[in-house]
Amino acid sequence: MKDSRGSIIYVGKAKNLKRRVQSYFQQSKAHPQKIIKLVSNIRDFDILLTDTEFEAFMLECKLIQELKPLFNKMMKSPQSYSYIAINKNREYPDIEITNQRDEQDGILYYGPFPSKARVELAIIGIKEAFQILCSNPKWQNSLCFNHSLGLCIGMCGGGPALQQYQTIFNDIIALLNGKNKVILDEMKRKMDKAAADFDFEAAARYRDRIEAIGFLLRKERVIEFTQENKNLVVIENLSEDSFKLFLIKRNEVLTSKVITIDCADVTKLSSLITSTFKDTAIPTGNHIKRDEIDEAQIIYNYLKTSNCRYKRIPDNWIRNHKDKTIENALTKLIFTKQTIKK
Repeated sequence: MKDSRGSIIYVGKAKNLKRRVQSYFQQSKAHPQKIIKLVSNIRDFDILLTDTEFEAFMLECKLIQELKPLFNKMMKSPQSYSYIAINKNREYPDIEITNQRDEQDGILYYGPFPSKARVELAIIGIKEAFQILCSNPKWQNSLCFNHSLGLCIGMCGGGPALQQYQTIFNDIIALLNGKNKVILDEMKRKMDKAAADFDFEAAARYRDRIEAIGFLLRKERVIEFTQENKNLVVIENLSEDSFKLFLIKRNEVLTSKVITIDCADVTKLSSLITSTFKDTAIPTGNHIKRDEIDEAQIIYNYLKTSNCRYKRIPDNWIRNHKDKTIENALTKLIFTKQTIKK
């Protein structure tokens, strides 16, 4: 969407373009002020067509990052992304939030996460659940007020609680790594009990904490999946006679191609796959940066839908291309029956 000067002020996607555009101009009184102001500034449109919804999501993300339109908030500023930082080298580590990540400082980082508010809520929930929400940050050998409320084990008072505090942090790290979800089960039990006791305020608080922690864990799965630098061959059927081939690595679509099933040459496609992945130099093991997480999330969500089929191509298959392993995998992908959504 463009204003009177031809400047792009909004980028969006739609399955039904007519319905989407009409929605901006109908029932204007029900719109928030952002939409009302946007509509008042629209003077022209540019339309870009894609073969699949996945491509539309990726294109929308790319254009928002490049153009930074005034009325787009999501995916606009990488500076809004946050990391969880745990410095295990401190005598008494703590969970902190930061906007920067330094690979050389020895600190354990999680993220990036697109919502600082949800990260803050999750950290409060974690500290409450593990009873380390201390209200005496200087720990001057006096028990804090939160200790009397059962929210702090008393590490602020010194003694055995400090050793317990160190053990708790190992459990927190295991939780963030997705290896220990016992505390989530306990929070769900407390939420159900609070609801059964008609303490709906407490139940809602537990619910919000659980959702916020779940948000962190889901993002970590996306990040872990993407950091493995998988060579992915993805196929989405466009019709009974054609499909779209995507070659994806990390958070990037390296190439895409519409192919007619009757004319699909598995040998040539196998060579294309081998050469494309072999010639793409993406450092192994690099963490996902703030400006990569949006594409990574789109790709991850796409692969979890029923719209596509995909196969990971290990590096040794690419090195040993002549053994026909890629061709065999590609044949199965192409000729697996898939219902075409009308």
